[in-house]
Amino acid sequence: MTNSLRPFLPCHCLPLFVAAFLPLTCQLSGQEVAPQAPTDWLVNPAPFKATIREDIPRRELVLENGLIRRTLRLTPNATTIDFQSLVTGEQLLRAVGPEALVTLNGAEFPIGGLEGQPLQNYLKAEWIDKLRPIPNAYQFVDWREEPLAARFAWKKRPEWLSRDLPWPAPGKQVVLSFAPPADGAAELKGRVVFSEPFVTKLKDGWKTKASARHERSSFENEGKPGEIYALPDTSVYAERPWPAEATSVEVTLDAGDDTLSNAWGPGMALLASDRAVTFLVRPNQQCYEVNGSVLEHKFDRAKPATLRIRLDKGQAICEGRQGEQPFQRIAVVDCPKQPTTFRVGKVGRNGDGKDYPDAKGDKLVRSHILQVTFRAAEPADVAAQPRQDLPEIQIRYAIYDGIPLLEKWLVVKNTSAKPVRVNKTIVETLKVQENESATEPNINWEFPSLYVETDYAFLAMNGKSANKQAVKWLPDRSYGTQVSYPLETPCLLEVAPEFGPDVDVAPGDELTSIRSFELLRDGTDRERRGLAQRRMYRTIAPWTQENPVMVHLISNDPAAIRKIIDQGAEVGVEMIILSFGSGMNMESRDPKYQAVYKEVADYARSKGIVLGAYSLLASRGAGTAADNCRGGRVRYGVMPCLGARWGHDYLAQLKSFMKNTGFAILEHDGSYPGDTCACLDHPFHRGLEDSQWVQHQAISEFYQWCRAEGIYLNIPDWYYLNGSNKCAMNYKENNWSLPRAEQEIIERQNIFDGTWEKTSSMGWMFVPLTQYHGGGAAASIEPLHEHLDHYEARLSNLFGAGVQACYRGPRIYDTDTTKALVKKWITFYKQHREVLDADLIHLRRPDGRDWDGFVHVNPQGTEKALAFFYNPLAAAIEREIRVPLHYAGLTNRVQVSVEGVSPSIQQLDKTDTATVRVKIPARGRTWLLFGKPIE
Repeated sequence: MTNSLRPFLPCHCLPLFVAAFLPLTCQLSGQEVAPQAPTDWLVNPAPFKATIREDIPRRELVLENGLIRRTLRLTPNATTIDFQSLVTGEQLLRAVGPEALVTLNGAEFPIGGLEGQPLQNYLKAEWIDKLRPIPNAYQFVDWREEPLAARFAWKKRPEWLSRDLPWPAPGKQVVLSFAPPADGAAELKGRVVFSEPFVTKLKDGWKTKASARHERSSFENEGKPGEIYALPDTSVYAERPWPAEATSVEVTLDAGDDTLSNAWGPGMALLASDRAVTFLVRPNQQCYEVNGSVLEHKFDRAKPATLRIRLDKGQAICEGRQGEQPFQRIAVVDCPKQPTTFRVGKVGRNGDGKDYPDAKGDKLVRSHILQVTFRAAEPADVAAQPRQDLPEIQIRYAIYDGIPLLEKWLVVKNTSAKPVRVNKTIVETLKVQENESATEPNINWEFPSLYVETDYAFLAMNGKSANKQAVKWLPDRSYGTQVSYPLETPCLLEVAPEFGPDVDVAPGDELTSIRSFELLRDGTDRERRGLAQRRMYRTIAPWTQENPVMVHLISNDPAAIRKIIDQGAEVGVEMIILSFGSGMNMESRDPKYQAVYKEVADYARSKGIVLGAYSLLASRGAGTAADNCRGGRVRYGVMPCLGARWGHDYLAQLKSFMKNTGFAILEHDGSYPGDTCACLDHPFHRGLEDSQWVQHQAISEFYQWCRAEGIYLNIPDWYYLNGSNKCAMNYKENNWSLPRAEQEIIERQNIFDGTWEKTSSMGWMFVPLTQYHGGGAAASIEPLHEHLDHYEARLSNLFGAGVQACYRGPRIYDTDTTKALVKKWITFYKQHREVLDADLIHLRRPDGRDWDGFVHVNPQGTEKALAFFYNPLAAAIEREIRVPLHYAGLTNRVQVSVEGVSPSIQQLDKTDTATVRVKIPARGRTWLLFGKPIE
């Protein structure tokens, strides 16, 4: 029986489709995109080198590598104006904003950034020169290029790597320095032109107006000038001509008991011939409003507030403060003409002095205008200086060779004389083109063509879930012209921890933020997206490509350990883990206990094998309940706090044990899952706000120490960017309690599903040589020699995919026949290790009804591709299968051999696909090796 698969448009056709359109160009800010050669970077990344250059005439800094480009305008402040794929020409950016945001000592500051874009849907080149700085933002100072540095040390284990990978990966790094905003806290020194203290009666020149809504409405209640007595949402104000010499005005006011008004709250209005500038407080919402826009800056209505407007170069700079706090810049609006009239009080929406038509309050309330001061221009020798109480900030970018990837992070350098509390860091904030528009609420949005990952990921075995901790696709409420009526389109990217850091940085010290890794996608094909993501891990976490052959021993008896070491050395095992349930205790401080395991670890090393063990962290208690996470969010019910003494000592003990014994593998179960802790008496964190940051720093530094020591890390959590080698490929314990035959297919399904975004080396599987979670004899393989067919099925499933498993039991083989079988498949893996550790292209998912399989592709290797096919059926089958070889770098003619013998030459079609006829034995497997023909 034969089954010819129907032709389809394979994923590898995309680069050919894209290449056809590469001669097209696009422009932004007069900048032309040069046509690129039709080289697929996933096949040959060599031509795509990172560059950093300054375009001085355009006042722009350009980071590009032939695959992506990010351009920053440097004046009047630094901001991203272009972020696009040079493969597809797609522009990701739709609007400008700050480059980052930080909250320091409770106040939020933009880092760089421009504003004033007429529409948020897109950014026109002709708008860019008209953009203005964001109020109260850190100011760009300069930039410099620096060598790309490793995030932390990696002691390579070349015996576990199929090919050497550079660390750090080649690329370029640039540092942008920003100075604190100008000292808006300083009192103005311009000459006082006019002042009204509202003491006994109003000075000459004022005119008052009171709402007719109530006869008691007044600006001078009971003879007290400036005391406004009126219904909520009605207008009562005083006005006078704007003094000719005035360039600023300050109004101090008290919202009083007017807790209902918003747009009719107290404030001021400047009226010019062509517009009004209004600046007021909204007592009900306890925030500011400028020209009808509600600002996020908060004020406390129980305290007086001072509002200030400064006129400068055709703009009205609106600033506010309460008490002795520094002025904060609230907003900047255009005011090209000199005001003619000034109003103060409840000036009404738009400063027009009208009541709210639907005002419903019937109880008179009071608010107070306490002081109005007009000043002339500041003395010429008074120049705004950066605030001395704030740190300097660097934004660092890295762009890599051969991949459309950008890395971004912040460094807060405390150059002030006092400690600075860094409450929050938003590393990236991008207003991105929406990938889908929907007028009504949507339940399943298509996100933009940008995959973002951070080194602050945890609480999952997959990247999508783990990176939700810090990567947020949010609605942009400032984007009023989006199609979504409720303004819910997820088109604002923010990268920031959910909690913290909220830590103090001492004078002279610095804090490094989390890192954002931004991968631009050049298509919608799932395989191509997965290949790009896998290339990213090889670039920024190359230790994930270490892929030692491992077994799990369920005993801590030194004699049993020696026995399995000997067995492992016979068949080619490279790593032995004393498994969960083995009784191994890495928390023991007993020197005699440690000496016993040092001896067996030394013996294993003499046989070319490393030894290590399992330790549990989450879902267990500390030595005392006081050292657990308490009063916060605890994922597994109980968790030692890594900011408590016990948690600190626990990590130190693991280091000490591994140093003393020579253990070089740690299986760390239940790694830190992001729990918070509200305890106030733990020595290494202050309280709830900093508890997640402190604990994540502790576990990350521990894993990075392991990476520097060459200690392999099996961690069932997404800590790859902090040093982890491997987490589960896909894992559900009860599945390994099913009958053996069902485990075979589920295992292949897990591998097929788990390798879309992970490389084969990044995930482990599980083989229960003895019973695990139930199922009895039908679910386990012991006695091994009685189930050789099944044992071979499991070995071929795993080694054929380049995936390592936890072969968990007391031994690896029990007879010479079993030994030969295990050695056969380990030898197969090592012989073809380079191609088996390379990318996996998915062909057909296992379903128990017909063949399933995949093809490994390795365009830079000698063995270009290796396809593996499995037959779950009880009868032998013959099938005609299309094998796409574009990503193997193969074109035209290829050499193909069945299981490494009898090579023949085959012609590929125009999509670089081979059509092969394959015979697969009943409940068996076969494999094909592809390479360039020998001419």
